[in-house]
Amino acid sequence: MTDPRIWDKPEEFWPERFLNNSIDFKGQDFEFIPFGLGRRCCLGINYALVVIELVLANLLQHFNWKLPQGTEREDVDMNEAFGLTMHTKIPLRLVAEAPICM
Repeated sequence: MTDPRIWDKPEEFWPERFLNNSIDFKGQDFEFIPFGLGRRCCLGINYALVVIELVLANLLQHFNWKLPQGTEREDVDMNEAFGLTMHTKIPLRLVAEAPICM
């Protein structure tokens, strides 16, 4: 996912790169294969996609999200660390505030 021959600015957090993109994340294109491919691809891909969308939509709808007090947008570091899974070198901390209901 960080190959500069395939991706523009691969080291930058730029999720908009996937908008209106023809890349098939289900394993047909080899630039981006989060669920694997071939005979041993993830059996739960369809379930995972539905559940992830549902959970994310509920979290975004029911909470107001802010950076911790004293943290500015410029302080957020989205560089990646490699391991069994892809994660940020410095954990992203957010504060979920319950909205005021009237």
